[in-house]
Parts: sequence; C-alpha cells; structure tokens
Amino acid sequence: MNKPIRRVSIFCLVLILALMVRVNWVQGVQAEAWASNKHNDRNKYDRYAYPRGNIIAGGQPVTNSDFVNGLRYKYKRSWIDGPMYAPITGYSSQSFGTSQLEQLEDGVLAGTDSRLFFRNTLDMLTGEQKKGGDVVTTIDPKAQKAAFEGLGDKKGAAVAIDPRTGAILALVSTPSYDPGTFSGGGKEDSKAWTDLNNDPNKPMLNRALRETYPPGSTFKLITAATAFETGLYKNVDDATQTPKPFILPGTNTELKNASATEDCENATVEHGMDLSCNTVFGKMGADLGKDKLRAQAEKFGFNNGKIDTPIRAVTSVFPSNSSPDGTAMDAIGQHDTRATPLQMAMVAAAICNNGSLMQPYLIAQERSANLDVISNHTEHQLSQAVSPATAQKLQQLMESVVQNGTGTKAKINGATVGGKTGTAQHGQDNSGLPFAWFMSYAKGADGKQVAVAVVVEDGAAERNEISGGSIAAPIAKSVMEAVVNK
Repeated sequence: MNKPIRRVSIFCLVLILALMVRVNWVQGVQAEAWASNKHNDRNKYDRYAYPRGNIIAGGQPVTNSDFVNGLRYKYKRSWIDGPMYAPITGYSSQSFGTSQLEQLEDGVLAGTDSRLFFRNTLDMLTGEQKKGGDVVTTIDPKAQKAAFEGLGDKKGAAVAIDPRTGAILALVSTPSYDPGTFSGGGKEDSKAWTDLNNDPNKPMLNRALRETYPPGSTFKLITAATAFETGLYKNVDDATQTPKPFILPGTNTELKNASATEDCENATVEHGMDLSCNTVFGKMGADLGKDKLRAQAEKFGFNNGKIDTPIRAVTSVFPSNSSPDGTAMDAIGQHDTRATPLQMAMVAAAICNNGSLMQPYLIAQERSANLDVISNHTEHQLSQAVSPATAQKLQQLMESVVQNGTGTKAKINGATVGGKTGTAQHGQDNSGLPFAWFMSYAKGADGKQVAVAVVVEDGAAERNEISGGSIAAPIAKSVMEAVVNK
C-alpha cells in the first residue's frame, strides 16, 4: 500500500472510531437528556400513542382518553364535568402541554414512571397495549359539586379539607374552563386557548391555590389565637377594654366598625367576635404587636412558600415590617395581610382538629393500569398551630358566631358548626367591591368532619349588601352538608 492510500485509510478509520464513540456517547450517556428534552416532539407523540391513565374522584374517573387515530396522535384527552374539576386536573393538550395534576403526575398517567416498568415490560411480552396508570384523588364529588354549583356564575373559590387527615375534599375556582376545548391540535383548539388566555375574568387562574386576597375579618381568629397563646387574654368572656372611638396608633385616624350601632366598646372577646368588631381586634393586634402576630400566623401556614398539595399554593403573607397602625389593620385581615382560600381552610381545619394542622393533600393513591397500588399517601402533621386549650376557645368563638353572630346562615340541623365571616376591602382607597369570605367547620353526629373556606370576589349585589355572612356562608353550608349529612 502506498503512502497516500495508507494515510487516507488511517484518516477514515479515525473518523469511524470517532463516529462510534459519538454514537455510544449519545445513546448511552445523553440518551435520557435527549429523550426528556422539552423540544423533543416524539415525547408528545408518545404521550398520546396509547390510552392515558385516569384521574379518579369518588371511585369514578373524571378523565377519558378518546381514540382519534390521527396521523401523529392516536388518542386525545377528554374530561367529565371538565369545568368543575379543571382546578384539580389541569389540562393535557397536544398543542399546549400539561398543567396541575396532569403535569405533576404525567409519569404515572403516561405510563413512563419507573415504578411501572414491570407492568410495561409484562404488557410488551404478552402483546397487551400499553396503558397509563391512574391517580386517585381525595376529592368528594358531592362536596365538589356543592361548591361548584354554590359559586355558580360568581367569581371566587372554595376549598374543603378533612381536618383530621388534611385530605382536600373539594377545590373549586370560578369562572372555570373546559380543558377539552383545546386538548387537540386543530385550529379550533388554538382559538379556544387564545380566547381563554385573553378573557379578562381569567378562567384559567386557579383562585383556590394561586390567588391571594385580604382575608378580612376571618383573620380575627388568628389574632384571638395569638391573644390566648401569649396570655393577653385567658378566656373568651374576658373584657377587652376597647375604647370608643379607637384611634389607630401613631395617627389621628379612627378605626370604624361595619356599623355605627355595633356595641363594641369594652366588649368581651366572644361578643367582639360575634359582631366582628374591628375596634376590638384592631386594638388587640396593636397590643400584641407585629412579631407575635406573625409568629402565630406562620404556625397556621402563612409565609410558607412550600405548601404542596402536590399543586403548589402561592404564599399567604403576614407582613414583617408594618408600622403600629398598619399592624392594627393587619390584625383584622386588611392592610398587607394576604391569604389563599386554601390557607384559610387550613386555619379552620387546625382549629377544628384541636390545634393540629395536617399537611393538605390531593392524591390518595397512585396505581398501575391493572389497579396494582404503587403508592399510598402518608398523612403527617404540618404544625401544632395552637394548644388544644386555645383551639377549644376558638371553637367556642366560632360556634357562637354561627349561633348568635354574623354566621347564622351556616347553621346545619344535626351538626355542630363553627364559622367566621369576613368582608374584605380592597382596591385604591377601598374603591373595589368588597370580597365576601366565610371560613367554617362542621362536625356531624356520626363523626364526620369538614373545614371550609369560601371567597367571593364580586357578590353581584349593591356594595352595602355584600358580606361574608349573606353571600359566602350559604355556599360553605352546602359544602359542609354534602360531607356531614351523607
């Protein structure tokens, strides 16, 4: 072999070796990175090449996989009562990806989770069609329906929790949307997606988990909890020595009550809660100070950026840098205090559960297509928010509100109900329509329990007719009845 040919041969051999090294590097070392790359369209095609697993509520699927036998996609996702369950399931779209449980549980639903390897291998060997696994939620369909129908065409949200376990029994946000309208890849799907994202009412916003509101007077329970835990007051019938008028610290501004006729001067803690006296709890907050209030709020879950259900909730906030007059307003759920509906349901749940706050969760079980269980949820305590003694005092306050105060529309025959109303001002100079709140719990004669929080952004009423007791309390009542009166 002459010299030039030998050089060319060696060069070609080097190229072949380099190619072999590169191929093995890509297929062996980088395979997973390339396979999971978000720009790899084969992942999308594979996701809909076989039936996707279902999301289950109350033992029944709320999702389907419809056979469409398209060129690239063999199946398309569809939903049963899509708008009612959308804040939980999210969407699974051939064009726009996934969200909520459809995203967080995609490995199980798509059948690609490593825990399904044995099942997938067995199906391959036996010639069975590959199928995704199922995700079993904690949702109670009756409670979910009661919350969804109760909110109706109102803008708002509702959350119901089992206080003893943290299981989320209902999670509703309105207005909502039907994920099935854009689950495909056609022009109609694109138009539906665009219309939803341009809708000023934000139907795709999960208001139950992803929006915060001033909690208004519902926060007064946390202020009362702080007073009992720190020893400022020992009993619900202690007089608060509230003056009339009460001037916000360091200002000449009078803190007013909802009605000038309310008898709040020197009211007891219980009487002040029955009437939802701003002056009583504003003064209480000023006496306690921001640090004690913040510490107590954080035990209930405020300022915690890692509340995962597994859908992560945005952080509910109790401020750390308020002036004394701001702290008085923070103590009545105004100023810079902000909370999600989930957060206020957690407060009600902890009070109902003798001070023990359980981690809220949506997924009870994951299982393969043949119903083999691959995981079960393990309940755990998030915190001991207050002592059992304080929790019992707060229960007494909440039950008095329903029996004698602003929450009478939440009464349920045959059940013990505690509640707290809230009417939260917002907007520039409080120009917006108030938010109507109600947080509550119910204990049935057979031991069933539920804690609920409802917020309505616009009450579709005259400004002076909007209140948590008249608008939000009946919605909460219907959800509680669905659970305790089965």
